[in-house]
Amino acid sequence: MGSQTYLARFVGGPLDGRWETFSGSSGSPLPTVTHVHLHNGPKILHHYDLRYTAEQGWEYRLRPVP
Repeated sequence: MGSQTYLARFVGGPLDGRWETFSGSSGSPLPTVTHVHLHNGPKILHHYDLRYTAEQGWEYRLRPVP
């Protein structure tokens, strides 16, 4: 089975507006991406959850902080 290529846009947080192209050997992209932000201080984690909409296509949307 071949791998499929995906294009996803990041929405919110420090990666807002960036695009990610990736291939998934299982035929699906990662459901969650974690971004580690280091800026002369404590480590800050941002979690992006994948979703698909007919209007926007694939998006990694910033997970709200609980």
